[in-house]
Amino acid sequence: MSARVEHLVTSGTFSLDGQTFDVDNNVWIVGDDQQVVVVDAPHDADAIAAAIGDRRLLAVVCTHAHDDHVREAPRLAARFGAPVLLHPADREVWDLTNAGTATQDLAHGEVITVAGTDLHVLHTPGHTPGSVCLYAPELATVFTGDTLFAGGPGATGRSFSSFPTIVDSLRDVLFELPAETRVHTGHGQDTTIGDESPHLREWVDRGH
Repeated sequence: MSARVEHLVTSGTFSLDGQTFDVDNNVWIVGDDQQVVVVDAPHDADAIAAAIGDRRLLAVVCTHAHDDHVREAPRLAARFGAPVLLHPADREVWDLTNAGTATQDLAHGEVITVAGTDLHVLHTPGHTPGSVCLYAPELATVFTGDTLFAGGPGATGRSFSSFPTIVDSLRDVLFELPAETRVHTGHGQDTTIGDESPHLREWVDRGH
């Protein structure tokens, strides 16, 4: 029996480069009745902990280190005795919010197994240097954080970001996944790889 995906939305703020915005963030819980992995821990550790319940938390996996995705990661992880997993290229961004708190490194190609289901780590820089996606072939699902949304790539107009780099990540990594792969994003609604990949050229042409 494979893992299932549970969805929670938490609300708060995103701050970078001297600006602050109100945001709603998706939290994804992957697992079964015994164990789970949390993908991103923004805004409200108590709400996420309540959704986990008495299950074992194997890890809090950060798709990237912007504050609206990791603000509560250390507190949630400590509550359950679990590690926080982060790509090392995002350590500088992480330290803007959680300086002095420990993380364990994620690497491209690493596999995280929960409830018998493998989550493959894909390094997809661009939105931040250490952005990652988690691909679960058995679930025909990829968790993209802010690398890919319904309608286009994540924002690249702020510090630590690069539009050419995110385009490379989409073309060379995410859009190599099967077209039917469901995309669970960091904000907003789901999409699929097949719905988004035909639009890459137009995004590039308009400098999205």
